[in-house]
Amino acid sequence: MSDFPDFRSRAVLLAHARHSMNFYHPRCIDPSGGMYHYFKDDGSVYDAQHRHLVSSTRFVFTYAMAYRQFGDPAYLDGLRHAVRFLREAHADEEHGGYLWLLSWRDGERAVVDGTKHAYGQAFVLLAFAHAVMAGLDEARPWLAQAYDLMESRFWDESAGLYADEASRDWRVLSTYRGQNANMHACEALLAAFQATGESRYVQRACTVARHITERQAARCGGLIWEHYDPQWQPDWRFNIDDPANLFRPWGYQPGHFTEWAKLLLQLEAHGAAQGQALGWTLPTAERLFNVAMEKGWDAEHGGLSYSLAPDLTVCDADKYFWVQAESAAAAALLAVRTGESKYWDWYQRLWRYSWTHFVDHQHGAWYRILDRHNRKLSDEKSPAGKVDYHTMGACYDIAAALAGGGHA
Repeated sequence: MSDFPDFRSRAVLLAHARHSMNFYHPRCIDPSGGMYHYFKDDGSVYDAQHRHLVSSTRFVFTYAMAYRQFGDPAYLDGLRHAVRFLREAHADEEHGGYLWLLSWRDGERAVVDGTKHAYGQAFVLLAFAHAVMAGLDEARPWLAQAYDLMESRFWDESAGLYADEASRDWRVLSTYRGQNANMHACEALLAAFQATGESRYVQRACTVARHITERQAARCGGLIWEHYDPQWQPDWRFNIDDPANLFRPWGYQPGHFTEWAKLLLQLEAHGAAQGQALGWTLPTAERLFNVAMEKGWDAEHGGLSYSLAPDLTVCDADKYFWVQAESAAAAALLAVRTGESKYWDWYQRLWRYSWTHFVDHQHGAWYRILDRHNRKLSDEKSPAGKVDYHTMGACYDIAAALAGGGHA
């Protein structure tokens, strides 16, 4: 593909977000409750039964954002439908919190995996925050409850970070610690601040962000390792035999470097609104982004590789959709924030690569994984957790940054 749209046009970005949303809406809606989560490239549902907490919460986000951007009442109906399922099906009425994986058939729920994950609870907080911002005021107390649960069950005061996993009844707390849950907790906390204006959320986001991107990074060569022991020392071998694990991959993740870069700039902006001077956020964001692109970019075939070994050589050369999308968002925010042309250059490069190889211009949404040579690995467009929350979210983040930067 040689002809590209203007990726610095808000209209182009929002039209692309809506094109992706059209892949899911309305085919994702299950009249018996919630949304279908598993889609082939052509939009056909290949698993109508299983419901994953991450997908359920991300559907709340995508419908809330679509309604806020486009004002279509059908998106508001979809949002209410998604929130109802989260509250009535995923909520654990016996032990509190939200259930990780369900089986849902004809309106009947069976718990497949009741484990409580901080990662999942963070997305519950994110979902309710975006529901509030879309006008569902009834979600306001649920937002506060989600935060209180994370604080009471997962917050480690001595580390200033969230633990990761507990048994369904909360009696057993895993010894595993991870940065991924804390990264998405930071994202959710910023959304909670936007929804409520309560400073406690941005203050907690600042604590989490600084501890991961500065203190923990100092223990890992200045970069963000994924896995830690209970004392928050790096565990260099965790999942070394399962490097493509969906939520806990082995290796440095360039996509998480750039996702943190984006979050740090958003944190800086929210902190400034609170009168906080967060001078460390910009240099940290630039360092993380620049290492990701320098070490992870595939100069031969294009795209940002998935994983780096401890010596910063590529150990997983596959290309994942979310890595490209989050990196483009980070590049745009850095470009607007600094005015440096190199970030616009990376932005254009990432978008042109993604537009050529990842975007499904026929059916909508993005392909999930390509190999190093940009060949699809399967025809599963959206398995558990995807629902194009990353790609649509990146478009909205970039559009907001462009509006702040004076672009059309």
